Amino acid sequence: MTRRLIVNADDYGLSEELSRGVLAAHDRGVVTGTSVLAVGPAVGTAAGWLRDRPALDVGAHLALVGEDPPLLSPREVPTLVDRRGRFPLRWRAFLLAAVTGRVDPADVRREFAAQLDRLTRDLRLTLTHVDTHQHLHLFPPVGRIVTDLAVERGIPAVRLPTSAARGPQGAWIRHWSRALAGRLRAAGLAFPAAYGGLDEAGGLTLDRARELVTRLAAGPAPVIEINCHPGTPSAADRARYAWGYRWEEELDALTNPALRAEVADLGLTLSGWRALTAR
Repeated sequence: MTRRLIVNADDYGLSEELSRGVLAAHDRGVVTGTSVLAVGPAVGTAAGWLRDRPALDVGAHLALVGEDPPLLSPREVPTLVDRRGRFPLRWRAFLLAAVTGRVDPADVRREFAAQLDRLTRDLRLTLTHVDTHQHLHLFPPVGRIVTDLAVERGIPAVRLPTSAARGPQGAWIRHWSRALAGRLRAAGLAFPAAYGGLDEAGGLTLDRARELVTRLAAGPAPVIEINCHPGTPSAADRARYAWGYRWEEELDALTNPALRAEVADLGLTLSGWRALTAR
C-alpha cells in the first residue's frame, strides 16, 4: 500500500510576498497543496498565479478571526465583528463570544458561504479541500457548518487538526478532533488519518519538520497531512501580522533536500488532496 504525505501551506493570499513563498515551497520543495484566504488582501492577484501550477491542490482557508475584515458588511454579520466591523484577532476571543451565546451560527454560515463564493465564483478556483484560519472548525458548532457547506458545495475533503500537546488545551483539541472525525465520516467527506502542524505553527524548522514527519510516519495512517506557513514576508507583513512566525525558516526547511530525502526514507509518497479523494 502506498502511504501518502500531503504538505499543505496555509494563508495563501494574505500578501503577495507570503503567497510567493508558498509557490516557492511548491516549486522547489515538498508543498503539495495550499489553502487560500478569501479575506486576504492579495487574494485577487495571487489567485491567478495558481493557474500556472496544476499540480498544486487548492483549498479554502475560511476565516472568522484575524487582522483582515470579513467579506460581508457588519449589518449582514453583526455577531462576528466589533464596533469597527472587524473580526476578533484570536481564536480565544471568538470562542469566548461563541460559548456565551454572542455568535449567531447563521452569521457564520453567511460569511463562510461568501468566502467560498469569492474563491469559486469570482476567482474561479476549483477546491479540493477546506479548512479554517486558526483551526476554528474544531469547535463543534463551526465544524458542523463547515461540514454542511463542504457537502453542499461538493468539496470532497476537510482538514482534521489535532494536537500532541500536554495539558488541558491539547486534551480539548483531541476531544474536538475525534468529534469532528465522526461528523466528517458520517457526511462522507475524506480527511487524512494523521495530522501535524498545529503545535508547530509558525515554527516548522527543518529539525522540527523531520521530527514531525518521523513521528507521524511511525503510525499506521495511509494518508498524513502536515500544514505549514512558508513565506518571504515584507516589513509591512511583519508589522501587520505580528504573530512571531518564522516564515523564511519554514520556507528553507520545506525546500531543503534533506526533508525530501527523509520523506522518501520513511516510505512516504508526496501527494496532493486529489489522491486522497480519488480512491
